[in-house]
Amino acid sequence: MSTVIHVTHEAVRKIGGIGAVLQGLLTSPEYISNISRTILVGPAFDPKDPLGDGEVLYSSLEGIDKGGYKSMFKPIEEKHHVWIVYGKRDFIDKMNGVKNEVEVILVDTSSIHIDRENFFKANLYRRFGLQSDRYEHNDEFELYLRIAEPAYEAVKTLLTPDDAPYFIVSHEFMGMPFVLKALVERDDGFRTIFYAHEVATVRPIVEGNLGHDTMFYNVLDRAMKEGKYIEDVFGDQSGFFKHALISRAVHCDNIFAVGDYVVKELRFLGPEFSSVNIDLVYNGVPAYEISLEEKLNSKDKLQRYAEALLGFKPDYVFSHVTRLVPSKGLWRDLKVLRHLDEMFAGEGKTGVIFFLSTVIGAGRSIEEVLKMEEEYGWPVNHRIGYPDLVGYEADFYVGVEEFNRNSKAIKAIFINQFGWSRDRCGNRMPEDMEFMDIRKGTDVEFGQSIYEPFGIAQVEPISFGAICVISNVCGCAGFLEKVTDGEEVPNLIVADYTRLSQEKTELGELLSIGLYERDEIEKQNSLEAAEKIFHNLPRTSEGMEGMIRSGYRIGSKMSWDVVVSDYFLPGLKRAL
Repeated sequence: MSTVIHVTHEAVRKIGGIGAVLQGLLTSPEYISNISRTILVGPAFDPKDPLGDGEVLYSSLEGIDKGGYKSMFKPIEEKHHVWIVYGKRDFIDKMNGVKNEVEVILVDTSSIHIDRENFFKANLYRRFGLQSDRYEHNDEFELYLRIAEPAYEAVKTLLTPDDAPYFIVSHEFMGMPFVLKALVERDDGFRTIFYAHEVATVRPIVEGNLGHDTMFYNVLDRAMKEGKYIEDVFGDQSGFFKHALISRAVHCDNIFAVGDYVVKELRFLGPEFSSVNIDLVYNGVPAYEISLEEKLNSKDKLQRYAEALLGFKPDYVFSHVTRLVPSKGLWRDLKVLRHLDEMFAGEGKTGVIFFLSTVIGAGRSIEEVLKMEEEYGWPVNHRIGYPDLVGYEADFYVGVEEFNRNSKAIKAIFINQFGWSRDRCGNRMPEDMEFMDIRKGTDVEFGQSIYEPFGIAQVEPISFGAICVISNVCGCAGFLEKVTDGEEVPNLIVADYTRLSQEKTELGELLSIGLYERDEIEKQNSLEAAEKIFHNLPRTSEGMEGMIRSGYRIGSKMSWDVVVSDYFLPGLKRAL
């Protein structure tokens, strides 16, 4: 048995992808049966409600001590001038009836001992060359650096010899100061792992260049063949604090990468990454078996909702459930749908796509939603300005409006709200609608990202018989290729937007790929994706039932149990 210490910003609440990974790992029976103790470590974001639904066992902030922990934690708090919260929380998988209770350590560093902090920074410079003074203006850098020492010492007070071996898992850059603290202490009891859910250095390069993935991944392949690395091609990255932290991952006992492209990107960071071990540890996909009746029931709710909004009941329902950020490539969905619209019109079929995405994390209040619904017919119609369109939402809606003006058979509905139920989305949504309906009932889920280290959301509906349309740079594409033995399956369409229309071999040529070249490639390759969707869409109940069976076969081979047993646990062993 062993102890795994996960250092993350999502120790208490699921915010994004890392939270989804923790949920999957920690509710896997394979994980539970092999890991005797799990401790989550992170900052105390909310002093008034530090553990959310969890149980606080010790908190100097609130004067709570339910188990005599003061003698353990008070000396650490006084030494570093911090406050510690210790407690437990449950990870629950309702669908499979699994519950796992884990420990949580949170640190409030708002009054930290500055001299001790500076001494730690000096040690990091001496040992790893980390120039912390370059990044002190960044709140994120300071936050995770400051929790490292007191959190490390708090974890050590809790561990017993029976809990060994101890694995520290740094989820992205957030846990790297904690890892570096353990390495500074030269404590042989700990093994350190960097869990790369992305490569932070690469993301802004892909997103910030108009050639996006079309440019970047062609450049990466060419540069690596020439023995060049990211700074040789894209310049000095040392000013970026995330790069400074993740580049120290070479000192870890192992590195986990969630996708095949993440492995390539890590190797591209520099020659020091060429010799370190990097294990592929794909993300898992929830796999639930449903009947045709369940599928049709959920689809009917979506069709009735579309009818209430648009005045017609569509034959097919499409969806894209995602965060509203440029990396998700939402404009590519509209390009595919333009081609598909012509095909549908020719066959007399109709369709609707629900874009469920917002830039506002908690979403709008139901009062605001009802007011927009009554005043101007939200979510079919939108207005710029809060409580409606803000930021990138307004930019994306321009594309949605343009598509709807010109389309004949397919209409797009942009629901810029967090949640999928009547109490979140208004009175025109069926009363019994719930979030799982958009996963179970959709015929096609889009996810053609320009940067997507894995992409759990893109393939979540696969076990429900949906067609999942992803881009070739999505990390899940590699996992899908393995479980399907590289054979084409009707539930999966991989759109390759990095395939150039004409060969370019010189690095300078590839670096010059911009908006025009990418747009031309997207026009052609989106047509190919549309043709495959049109061909694969089931026309009968028997065809839909076949899609459910084949989708579940694929999804069950990508479960979190498979990930834990085939990838995660072997990766821990290699760290030993």
